[in-house]
Amino acid sequence: MSTATTLRTGATIAATLYTAVLVILGLYPSQFRYLLAYIPAAIGYGVVVFDKWAWHWPGIHRLTARPWVTGTWRVILSPSPESHIPAGGNKGPITAYMTIEQTFWGLHATLRTKESTSSRSSNATLTAPENSGTFEIGFLYDNKPRMEHQPRSPRHEGACRISVTGLTPLTATGHYYTSRFTAGDMDFTLLNRSTHHSTFAEAQATDPERTPS
Repeated sequence: MSTATTLRTGATIAATLYTAVLVILGLYPSQFRYLLAYIPAAIGYGVVVFDKWAWHWPGIHRLTARPWVTGTWRVILSPSPESHIPAGGNKGPITAYMTIEQTFWGLHATLRTKESTSSRSSNATLTAPENSGTFEIGFLYDNKPRMEHQPRSPRHEGACRISVTGLTPLTATGHYYTSRFTAGDMDFTLLNRSTHHSTFAEAQATDPERTPS
């Protein structure tokens, strides 16, 4: 369980139990004199609302100063000429789609190509130099090709670093490195804020350009 999930779950359970105890004791929120007793419960639920939604609401977003990158992104992968790409492999450029699910304290990314899915992103970080409007996202991932491609393209791990500018970026650049001794550049374009695409084809269907992969 991620830190963000643990925090939200803990806050929800604590707030719910606290509210239940107040009700059992007969301290109903409908009675004005007991309203202050419910402030701790409201704070608990407020933590959940803030982490999942409120942190990027207008006004609040300027205070949190954290880029909102949730959504589906078109990614153009350009492998380095020194990459150890096996015979028959795609030497690029390769069109892929990355879905990023983000809360204030958590981030999860899934990259899909026609041949594979890179998920289980871990150790995600989002950092920026002080007083800088440019942020760097970094995470590790596990790539699992479709069975038909695994004889040529085995399962592997990798790392990705993405640079974004501003609080609501529409484009980004990055680099990737894999345990198969491949590396390359990444160019991102935000397509929409949806995070519900489960396949490459579903994500591609929302792409107005539908560039070849």
